[in-house]
Amino acid sequence: MDTGRSTWNDGWAFRRRVSVFQELGGSSGEWRPVILPHDALIGERRDAGAPGGHTNGYFPGGAFEYRKTFTVPEQDAGKHVLLELGGVYRDAAVFVNGALAGQWPFGYSRFTVRLDPFLRFGAENEVRVECRTHLDSRWYAGAGIHRDVYLVVKPQVHLTHDGVTVTTPDVDDELALVEVAVGVTNGSAVTVTPRAAVTLLGPGGAEVARGSNPITLRPGESGTTRLRLPVAAPARWSVDSPALYTARIELDDRDAEEVVFGIRTIQVDAVRGLRVNGERVLLRGACVHADNGPLGAVSVARAEERRVELLKAAGFNAIRMSHHPASPALLDACDRLGMLVMDETWDMWTTGKTDFDASAAFAEWWERDVEALVAKDRNHPSVIMYSIGNEIHELGGPDGGRWSRLIAEKVRELDPTRLVTNGVNGFVAAIDLVLAGMAERRAALADAASQQQDGAGVNGMMAQIADQMNLISAAPPVTARIEESLAALDVAGFNYGDGRYELDARQFPHRAIVGTETFPTRIAHNWALVKRLPHVIGDFTWTGWDYLGEVGIGMVAYAGADGTVAPSVSQPYPALVAYTGDHDITGVRRPVSYYREIVFGLRAAPYLAVLRPEHHGKAQLRTPWAWSDSVASWSWAGHEGRPVTVEVYAHAEQVELLLDGRPIGRAKVGEELPFLASFEVTYQPGELVAVATRQGVEVGRAALRTASGEMLLGAVADREVLRAGGGDLAYVAVTLADGEGVVHTGRDRAVTVTVEGAGELAALGSGRPVTEEPFTGPSLRTFDGRALAIVRPTGPGAITVTVTADGCAPASLRLTAS
Repeated sequence: MDTGRSTWNDGWAFRRRVSVFQELGGSSGEWRPVILPHDALIGERRDAGAPGGHTNGYFPGGAFEYRKTFTVPEQDAGKHVLLELGGVYRDAAVFVNGALAGQWPFGYSRFTVRLDPFLRFGAENEVRVECRTHLDSRWYAGAGIHRDVYLVVKPQVHLTHDGVTVTTPDVDDELALVEVAVGVTNGSAVTVTPRAAVTLLGPGGAEVARGSNPITLRPGESGTTRLRLPVAAPARWSVDSPALYTARIELDDRDAEEVVFGIRTIQVDAVRGLRVNGERVLLRGACVHADNGPLGAVSVARAEERRVELLKAAGFNAIRMSHHPASPALLDACDRLGMLVMDETWDMWTTGKTDFDASAAFAEWWERDVEALVAKDRNHPSVIMYSIGNEIHELGGPDGGRWSRLIAEKVRELDPTRLVTNGVNGFVAAIDLVLAGMAERRAALADAASQQQDGAGVNGMMAQIADQMNLISAAPPVTARIEESLAALDVAGFNYGDGRYELDARQFPHRAIVGTETFPTRIAHNWALVKRLPHVIGDFTWTGWDYLGEVGIGMVAYAGADGTVAPSVSQPYPALVAYTGDHDITGVRRPVSYYREIVFGLRAAPYLAVLRPEHHGKAQLRTPWAWSDSVASWSWAGHEGRPVTVEVYAHAEQVELLLDGRPIGRAKVGEELPFLASFEVTYQPGELVAVATRQGVEVGRAALRTASGEMLLGAVADREVLRAGGGDLAYVAVTLADGEGVVHTGRDRAVTVTVEGAGELAALGSGRPVTEEPFTGPSLRTFDGRALAIVRPTGPGAITVTVTADGCAPASLRLTAS
């Protein structure tokens, strides 16, 4: 057991928890080997009668346990041994050789458990981690040890765990002052005076500064020594240039650590907005849930990195963790790739939102959760803002104001270098007022529902949700109720409250605002406000990435034969995902993502999408979280000669549609929605081209072509060379396409994936929103001609991935893990 911090993800097994009495009765349960991070729930059978129902995607709850056995050499007696768990969902209890060594109720906090008091040196030892989930989340949260685990072994005199903090209190173009606070612990029986040495390495690896201090500590004492090191001509960390430095800390020859950090400044006010390194930045934000689609609710390093890569490529420069502290792996990716982060604490405080959520432990554990959050985040340059909650019920009363102040000040005490916000929903804060007016509202909804035959009444009825939230959030009683809570923040965060933006400019002229959560359908409206109002620093859409659970909030429902429309805020089993987001759960960009990119001013070319023709003419019901049910395809076999609706997104005045060079329609942009032109045309195979013009001059064009000829099965990996040491994955895109790569949208079929050699199939999925197919099987049906296989290396060597489907030649590719 070497001194240091090492990954401890291998060699674990898990099972559904079995009590001592069950074991006595002969029901021991089967231990299954597993590589961490792991979601114990994702492989469970979904069921229409699952207690959480649509909220958690019809997955069951349950209690699980993990175990690992290991031998500790005799000579390691006397060392300081910690188990660092990045996150265990939830109510974690850690047992070492049968004794309770530590616990943590919140499922997203990183925490440590000291092992050495319970170890048998020179013998075999066992660690068990128990956890459980049941009606404790409003979305799919999974279960298990879902983040990386590390074993930390220290000598008696050592660098304190999480004891190194790097800040940059003074930065300009010529010089940056880097302050390194080094925590040291003396676990020995004598007074010691070790020397803490710090070496700073620049982005290229060259030394840029160094220094050292002695520190005297009595037995059992911990202390901090600080070094203030100047760095000439600092390379600033930013979204466009994420320059990273390394602080190498050495405690004589006893202990050593490295901390990666960035040099950058953050400022905000209501006059000049948000500035990073002195330059104004508008936050193009995406809310992101914890799950990684087919992998379940786990944080694997490559999965997090890929998600950040794709979000940034789609035009986002910021993410908000919803509604949980981010994993270290995700923050590492944001640091490297240049993505700003609003990290968040909880979805509830003292008032619960589900039967068994974290509210019961909040009063006792909140300070420790905040300490864990800040200890994890404070050296990450990507983190610029802490959110202390999401849609907290208490904010509408005096107790909410008190809690806001207590939590915000605790955050500032631990980290005064970052901003504090909160995702405040005025609608939720005034829920008692809302309930009081529900009777009148129900009557109005009934009137609107009676008009659903023509479709407009239903659409209008559901669209009013957004308007009602805004009206309530901006109402004078709500303004008074949430004033104290907002006063505790550096930036007022509003969920679905853009109706307050201009109001607050008059009533609270010193208040900076960020849209912490907004409807995707209002991005054009919201972004215009962000650009026009200096006190509004950005917008975070719900969501940047689709997620498991809350099934159906973004699905489009269609009228049945009798003209009735099923509510679409939730969908019955076997619906699986929320079906809202710029990317589906496999990472495929959806049409709304391209619309947003045009609104942001980042895309000059128009974008073509087609509403699914099988539903043409049916009355629709959309929630404000739903975009149109459109696909970027002109391959609709079986619909020749039938009407279809074509959407063109463009920063233009007018769009003309051409089919095989022949004009088939012309429409103005912005009549129904800004940046949108809509067409009713007859589907015929060929090449559909949209030509966008402004003042009669072409400003861009886009095209869709019908897939033709033989259907070919394709398999393409995002990378061919993988790391064998853990945390890496290969994402294999499976497609049904023609010889030129045009996807056959309407010809889905079952595909089977086999992995041979030094790898295994970690998951197989698609963006299909309603399905009974598990992610853990080797086969599933494609969705819109696509599927995604995720391959994990099991060691060094060659990996062969083969994909088969009826009527197609197999597709095979070779990967290498080293």
